This record gives sequence, C-alpha cells and structure tokens, in this order.
Amino acid sequence: MPVIDLPIGWTVVLDSIAWAILQPSIAYLAIRLPDSVLGADQWLYRTRAWERGGSIYEKLFRVKAWKSWLPSGGPVFRGGFSMRRIVSHDTEYLRRWVKETCRAELTHYIALASSVLFFLWNPLWLALVMVLYAVITNVPCIIVQRYNRPYFVRLLSVRDSSADQPVLAGAGPMRAARPH
Repeated sequence: MPVIDLPIGWTVVLDSIAWAILQPSIAYLAIRLPDSVLGADQWLYRTRAWERGGSIYEKLFRVKAWKSWLPSGGPVFRGGFSMRRIVSHDTEYLRRWVKETCRAELTHYIALASSVLFFLWNPLWLALVMVLYAVITNVPCIIVQRYNRPYFVRLLSVRDSSADQPVLAGAGPMRAARPH
C-alpha cells in the first residue's frame, strides 16, 4: 500500500517528474565527487575474476554492437567528461577516463537504487514498472563501464610497467590487448 494515494494519472505525472529530477540530480552530485572515491582498485569498481577482463560482457550481451548508441551524460554539466570517444592517448587523459568510468558506474547504481522511492506513491504494479524502467535505463550503462574500464586499466598498467623498464634497442611500445 503506497504512503501517498493518488489517482493513477497523477501518479504517472509524479513518476515522470521524479525521474526528471532524480537522474540529473544524481549525475550533478556525482560530477562533484572527489576523485579519491573513484579509484578502479576500490571494491565497487574492481574487476572481478568472473568478468574476465570485461570480455564476459561482450560474450553475454554483445556490448560492442550497442554501446555507441548510449548517450554520454558527462558533458551535460560544466566540469563533466565525455566518454563518447577517446580524444587523446595521453596517460593523464586515460587515467581520467578510468576515473570517469567509475563515476558513471556509481551514478547509475545510485539511480537504480533510487527506484525504491517509487514504492512510496505507486501501487505495487506501477512501482515494479518503475524498477524495471530503472533497470532498463541504468544496467546497460553499468555494463559498458565494466566492459571498458579493464581495457584502460590494463593499458595504463602496461605503460606504468614499461616506464620502469629500460628501453631495449629496436623494441616498440607494448600494447594491452583490447577485450574481444
């Protein structure tokens, strides 16, 4: 039983307004998070063994076929970061890219979790529709971040380890394998 009882038409209007406020508000707050909470080595963002370096997402969901269709919300706010395409191979830029994948992932987890608020004013069936909406709009974005991040982490790791190694005559730069 919802805490607030509204006619279904007003409930749908409230749902629309709530999502229109929640999603950008969460993104706005996430952009202002300090980088210290966005390390790829932190528990939430760490690549798990079962993810196989992100390749599990290509195998299960064919992520490469549809990831370019997702919007990049980063540049909507001042200070945001577009992950639409890679514009530099500079190490600092790639480090920022990794942090931004963490930021985007966290943003979508929070948006997904916020769907429980809809149980306050929706009948059960419509609250479940709102949870389904949250899953459909946020889980694909989380999958893309978890697919992309291991590649950049490996690339940066190879760069960092090769910077510590002596340069061998005739040896070219090492490259991290991109997940297939």
